[in-house]
Amino acid sequence: MDIREIAKRAKVSTATVSRTINRVPTVSPALAKRVWKVVDELGYYPNTQARALVSGRSRIFGLIVSEIVNPFFPEIVQVFETIAVQHDYEILLTSTVHDPLRMETSVRRMLERRVDGVAVMTFGMEELLLEDLKIRNVPLVFVDVGPPRPRVSNIKIDYLHGIRQAVQHLAALRHQRIAFIAGPLSLKSAEARRNAFVEAMQEIGLTAAPELIVEGDHTLEGGRKAMAALRRIQPRPTAILCSNDMTAIGVMRQSYEEKISIPRDLSVIGFDDIRLAQFILPPLTSVRMSQAELARLAFHALLAEVRRRTPSPQGTEYTLQTNLVLRESTAMAPGSAT
Repeated sequence: MDIREIAKRAKVSTATVSRTINRVPTVSPALAKRVWKVVDELGYYPNTQARALVSGRSRIFGLIVSEIVNPFFPEIVQVFETIAVQHDYEILLTSTVHDPLRMETSVRRMLERRVDGVAVMTFGMEELLLEDLKIRNVPLVFVDVGPPRPRVSNIKIDYLHGIRQAVQHLAALRHQRIAFIAGPLSLKSAEARRNAFVEAMQEIGLTAAPELIVEGDHTLEGGRKAMAALRRIQPRPTAILCSNDMTAIGVMRQSYEEKISIPRDLSVIGFDDIRLAQFILPPLTSVRMSQAELARLAFHALLAEVRRRTPSPQGTEYTLQTNLVLRESTAMAPGSAT
């Protein structure tokens, strides 16, 4: 089955069939309707590789995430794919699991498939992509670390806004010994969150004590280990702000095992606001970094670059706001008057 058979049955030229299938807007609606009717009747599926050779576009966007098992990423993938389908795009998904070799393989696969652009949602190791992709003029989207180059879009996360709200919330609850569990400080995003915490504490006249800032690894087990380390410090913190929700859930699990009541004995705040945060007990107060909005920004940034005839010399920048979502894992500091 090919477009010649479709043209014959629809009583149009093969050129009309080609333009219709490729959604060229100059085709008459009446002719397009006849073509699509025959396409549906025959169950015809266009050869996407052949279309890519003709049009110069694969209509595929690459999406690289750190790890599928992390609850932060599935919503990004789902929303990105949903919007892609609405715009007649496919996605080529890959995860790096923080492995440079996997990252290299991911890039090679995407270049082989001639993707129209790549959204890099890894929060680390992005520099490994630049040399391979920039020389091929492939549109790129990064989070926080995008360099000022043509065809590169950078989504800046306003970490300070949400973390400032979290710190002020804890201060209003009379907490002064506030700890922070950072992510791996080799990641620029983790370093940015830690710096935002220090700045927010200084703004309200509280000291971000160095011994109360512990480096974690953004995992449940890392949260448990960091919590155990903080318990050995005297005087102990009465509140802990975490660099992501997985760390916060690990802190809450360790607290449960040590019979520490949350929030009566210890207030805990996460970061990301993954869906799981609202279902654990007690429901986790968290700084929301909307995964759905991040996916929308990333897709539309790529689409804009594909459609842009003259790229901006310095690339394009977008901003994603963060906000505190209050639930039940925070309360007045122990010993404070209500």
